[in-house]
This record gives sequence, C-alpha cells and structure tokens, in this order.
Amino acid sequence: MGLHPVSEANTSSPFGSLSAAEFYSRHSVTHSSAYVTNPTGLKLFTQWWTPLNRPPLGLIAVVHGFTGESSWFLQLTSVLFAKSGFLTCAIDHQGHGFSDGLTAHIPNINLIVDDCISFFDDFRNRHSSSSSLPSFLYAESLGGAIALYITLRQKSHWNGLILSGAMCSISHKFKPPWPLQHLLTLAATLIPTWRVVPTRGSIAGVSFKEPWKRKLAFSNPNRTVGRPRAATAYELVRVCEDLQSRFEEVEVPLMIVHGGDDVVCDPSSVEELYRRCNSRDKTIKIYQGMWHQLIGESESDVDLVFGDILDWIQKRSEIPG
Repeated sequence: MGLHPVSEANTSSPFGSLSAAEFYSRHSVTHSSAYVTNPTGLKLFTQWWTPLNRPPLGLIAVVHGFTGESSWFLQLTSVLFAKSGFLTCAIDHQGHGFSDGLTAHIPNINLIVDDCISFFDDFRNRHSSSSSLPSFLYAESLGGAIALYITLRQKSHWNGLILSGAMCSISHKFKPPWPLQHLLTLAATLIPTWRVVPTRGSIAGVSFKEPWKRKLAFSNPNRTVGRPRAATAYELVRVCEDLQSRFEEVEVPLMIVHGGDDVVCDPSSVEELYRRCNSRDKTIKIYQGMWHQLIGESESDVDLVFGDILDWIQKRSEIPG
C-alpha cells in the first residue's frame, strides 16, 4: 500500500471497498462534521479529522479549489495529514460540495475568504489546548488563491502555506476565447449567473493522469458540470491579476508543489510567485511530467509528492530543543 490513502480507492469510492467508518478506523483517525451558518445565512458544510492515540503535532486547514469539495479526493489527503499526526479541518465553499449557494458561483472571492477565516479561527479556538500548535494551510488550485488571501489578511497566524497546483494565473487553454473575454465585464454585470463562458475542454480530463482516478473524479456525486458563470469567470480572471500585483506582500513560509505538465494552472505563474514573494522560508518543487492534480499521478509519484509535503510540514512542526 502507498503512503497516501488514495492507493486504497477504486473507480467508484474514495474508501475503496470499506465503509467510511472502517476506513477511518483503519487509518487511526476520527472524523466529525457540522454545518455552520455564515453572516449571509448560507449553511456551510465543515468537517475535521483527528489523529487517534497520539497528541497532535499541529493543525492543517485544507482549502479546495473551484468546482471541488472536501469529501472526495481531498478527504483522502486530509486523512493522510491526520494519520500523520495533524488535526485537519476543511470547509466546502459556498456553492460547492454540501454547502448552500448557487452551484460553483463565486462572484466575490472575499466572501469565501471570510468564510474560511471564520471557520479556521473557530476550529483553532475550539481546540484551545492546541492553540500553541503550529498551524498550516494546504491549498489546491483556486484554493491556492484563497489561501494566499487568507495569509495576506492574517500575516502572523500561519506557520506555513503549501500550494498544490495553485491558480495564480489561468492557462490560456482555459481562458474564454476572444472576444468573449472582453465581453465578460458586461456579462458579469448584466447576467452574472449566465453560464456563458465556453472553456476549451474538460478540466477533470486534463487534471488526473491515471485513467482510473479520472473515473473516480467523474463518479463524484457532487461533481460540478457545466460552463463557468459569467460573474465567476470574470472574478477568477480579476483574482489572478490582483494576486500577481501583490506577490511581494507574501511573507508566509511557503512550499509550492506543481506539475510540470499542468495545463490548467501554468507552472510559470507559481515560479514567478516564488521569485517575487518575500517569504524568508520558501521551497518550490516542479515535478516534471506531472499534471494539475498531483493526487492523480501513479502511486509512486503521489507518494513522492506527499512525502515531500509531509517532510516540509513535519520539519516546521518540531519543537526547538
């Protein structure tokens, strides 16, 4: 069996042939979930995983990407973190997963950043005995942009940020073709929820290299299908432009992992983040030949990537002698 629990999944279930309870027990973690209500009245799904039989080494808050959620592939990474000794929590963004909201609609990223900060702060406070524990953000794809905004607002709250396939720019292959890109501003204002934007392909189809993992991605009952809405597409383009103007403000200890053949989020944009950020502690690993979803690679490659991530986190969780 691989280091990462995804090696136990099959094409229809992240837990393979086990029930969820059996799966958690096998990995020596407990799982809980709860709905929280945000200031606009939306009920948001949150969940967390706790290591059994050992005091936690730290806390990891997990941030999913656009059209993603915290209960499928990302849950398996959360179980990996928990069984490695970290309290791990996640939230489904509004319009995603089990949370309320118009499906995959993000007209204003700041509302999602607010939700994340509120839940992560509350989770940390509820585990007040662990308030002195080091805290990390692990974020994938658009979650990377959300997590960067979190650290820009909470400069001293986080001991590290791990970005996997982070969206700091949208690949030209997935930007809407001209002239639609130029009409986005108008469409976003007049008909914000119109599914107007034809991207140039299926994101899942070019995110997961292993065919059986692609099948598992397609079998997710919460999978979002359909074109991005006008206001959302406009916001994603705006967010990338805004973040690129603020790379120098990034000071959090930073680890970047990215597939060298990622056609969804171009590796060159995270290389630029790495060059321009002011983090004194920063690491970048571009894995040649790998795609957007690093969990979608072969078992040995998944274990290589997540072994590097765990090594980085564990080194920054050690209590100085």
